[in-house]
Amino acid sequence: MIDDKKNIRDEFDDEEAVSTKEMTLSFGPQHPSAHGVLHLLLGLQGEKVTWADPDIGYLHRGTEKIAENLLYHQFVPYTDRLDYMSSMSNNLGYVLAVEKVMDLEVPERAQYLRVLCAELSRLAGHLVCIGAWGVDLGAMTVLLYAFREREMIMDLFEMICGARMTLSYMRIGGVRWDANEEFLTKCKELMEYMPERIDEYERLITGNRVWIKRNKNVGIVSANDAIDLGLTGPNLRASGVPWDIRKDEPYLIYDKLDFEVPVGSVGDCFDRYLVRIAEMRQTIRIISQCLEKLPEGPVVVDMPEIVPPPKDEVYNNMEELIHHFKYVSHGFKVSEGEAYHAIEAPKGELGFYIKSNGGEKPERLKIRSPTFVNLQSTHHLAKGEYMADVVAIISSLDPVFGECDK
Repeated sequence: MIDDKKNIRDEFDDEEAVSTKEMTLSFGPQHPSAHGVLHLLLGLQGEKVTWADPDIGYLHRGTEKIAENLLYHQFVPYTDRLDYMSSMSNNLGYVLAVEKVMDLEVPERAQYLRVLCAELSRLAGHLVCIGAWGVDLGAMTVLLYAFREREMIMDLFEMICGARMTLSYMRIGGVRWDANEEFLTKCKELMEYMPERIDEYERLITGNRVWIKRNKNVGIVSANDAIDLGLTGPNLRASGVPWDIRKDEPYLIYDKLDFEVPVGSVGDCFDRYLVRIAEMRQTIRIISQCLEKLPEGPVVVDMPEIVPPPKDEVYNNMEELIHHFKYVSHGFKVSEGEAYHAIEAPKGELGFYIKSNGGEKPERLKIRSPTFVNLQSTHHLAKGEYMADVVAIISSLDPVFGECDK
């Protein structure tokens, strides 16, 4: 018996027997840590990643081609289905691009409400990111806490537009409804409540040694490499690049607001987490200023041919309503030309390119979605790391495949 064991040991001491060969592993698209329908092909040498190749397209719906067959304002609900964790931001990016083509000025109150809602959407998106990130790495409690506050934001969205997730609140020329006093009061209460909640998240995980071990010095990307890879948003700023479209190319009323742009220094997963935590605190500052400075006035341009239907018009029957939509609302023309407008979405630069031939539908629409671009950094971040680190890296990029696959 002893001799048999010795023979087995000698066999495994043989160099050829213990050497590892590179294998290819499929990660997803059903894996809960894939954050959607990501199929990631990994080359592994033992536990070390030698290459990573994202295989996307499982949620492709032809959104850009759909836009070319719809009237401009009909496409707004489709943008909700891009980054469905932050629908308001998608709405905003699209309507700003259309308004740029049309050279349309939006009332000031509508601009404040747009910023307020977009920042609430940013807060909701970051809460999902950090909560899901925690679950991916074994910290269940932070998800429950983050979703507790996210539910309050969903309640606010329900107050202002009647929906909780797919909102369609933005309109070409303004917003769909004005904010009532109940919404403004509850929003102010949430902003007073949130800083303490963010402190609670930090007490849970920021100093937790497991969280630090799983994220610190994992998935490092330098500032130059981040720029070369096209990273934007928190993933770029975590590498020390202070680029924020709200500051560097301000739109709406961001140039009237006082807020800071958090940046990291190392560019690892831990910095990407810290930047998002700091951004939530800055978002609270922005929303509080919007509530304080919110002016009176209309929330949509007074142009019936653009914004259907006119707010004071009453239709006696279905035929009149159909007539309005067919011959009035749908009859507006957009000047010929092209425009690109980008916003600072929660995940990075979200841009819409529109080419108009003067008709009531876009001739071409292209979406620059941050998740799609950010994912090309997966190989750079994962190469040389352990297989277990890939989960942290994906979480730190905060992908949503509604906008990636389109």
